[in-house]
Amino acid sequence: MEQYEPERLAPAQLAALRRSFAGGRAALTRRSLLRASAGGALAVGGLAALSGCGIPAAGKSQGGVLAEDHSAKEKTINFSNWTEYMDVDDSEKHHPTLDAFAERTGISVKYTEDINDNVEFFGKIKPQLAAGQDTGRDLIVVTDWLAARLIRFGWVQKLDASNLPHAYANLSDQFRSPDWDPGRAYSYPWTGISTVIAYNKKALDGVEVKSVSDLLDNPKLKGRVGFLSEMRDSVGMTLLDLGKDPAKFTDDDFDAAIARLQKAVDKGQIRRFTGNDYTSDITSGDFAACIAWAGDVVQLKADSPDVDFLIPDSGYLTSTDNLLIPNKARHKTNAERLMDYYYEPEPAAELAAYINYVCPVDGVQPYLAKIDEDAANNPLIIPDQAMAAKSHAFRSLSSKEETAYEEKFAKLTGA
Repeated sequence: MEQYEPERLAPAQLAALRRSFAGGRAALTRRSLLRASAGGALAVGGLAALSGCGIPAAGKSQGGVLAEDHSAKEKTINFSNWTEYMDVDDSEKHHPTLDAFAERTGISVKYTEDINDNVEFFGKIKPQLAAGQDTGRDLIVVTDWLAARLIRFGWVQKLDASNLPHAYANLSDQFRSPDWDPGRAYSYPWTGISTVIAYNKKALDGVEVKSVSDLLDNPKLKGRVGFLSEMRDSVGMTLLDLGKDPAKFTDDDFDAAIARLQKAVDKGQIRRFTGNDYTSDITSGDFAACIAWAGDVVQLKADSPDVDFLIPDSGYLTSTDNLLIPNKARHKTNAERLMDYYYEPEPAAELAAYINYVCPVDGVQPYLAKIDEDAANNPLIIPDQAMAAKSHAFRSLSSKEETAYEEKFAKLTGA
């Protein structure tokens, strides 16, 4: 188990954090997708000031600490989530799936939308977790890189599989065993988040785009291509195009991907590296094609008939936002029951119809079709087998790798 110690960020990691806050995934809403993905940003602990607060290191004795479970007597759950990440009714005052859970089980849910980005939220909960104290939360949702770090620090509880029969049975294969939580012993996905190629049909004007190589090499697209300012997305998609697995790549593979992108920068093929502001570029036609987040594309397609997406034959990246139970949570069993509830097809369909993310629950499509047939047939929400087979995850990085890779990516992008 990794022991927590306050870390200092390298300049490139600080630059990655600033990019995420300014225009990347830390700055995005639910419909604009992902979260701050710079794993090094976590070392700030939600702004560097917290690293000097005298917080004790979490030793092995504090890992996966079980609190006394008060679930039987206290029929409640304290659930922290991102904004606009839960279904709401027309009045915007009630969450139908949560209300149905409470009616069925007698367990009330105190639902709080107090997560705006991973780094900031980590800053809220780190002091209590590092000190072995209750955070006041029974269930949280964080992105995979932060989930991985919390698990390594021993700051979340191992799940009781007997309370999760639907989750175990219905979890989609592509999400079953990430390298940071093999077999999902500590976490289950709330949603999946995909990185794809978006294009503007009018701006392409007949130019064929099928791959990342087309973006990087086709002279007809010179100066009209966008890549993301998030290292994992741009490098990961390039690694796939080079025939490398983002889950298993080496330093040499990473350097080859950087060189491939640098060549495109040097010849003016790539117009710029962007955060979520690429949405205006692809809609206006300033970008003919770009690397994009699928949740954005779902919305852009609804608003602009010229925007569409493709999945390269080489594959695409998928990350996850994940449910975890922090150490010392008072209502672990109740929280596990709620986790399991969202792996039943009907509530999973209701949730997917509202948030338009990749649903990680097998068997949900016919239930979703009753609510929204277009969503049920959208592979960006319900991937078919062929699409799921092309999904790849970017592997976990050590602190040393994070520093080195962000420095190289920052040099490439001019950040």
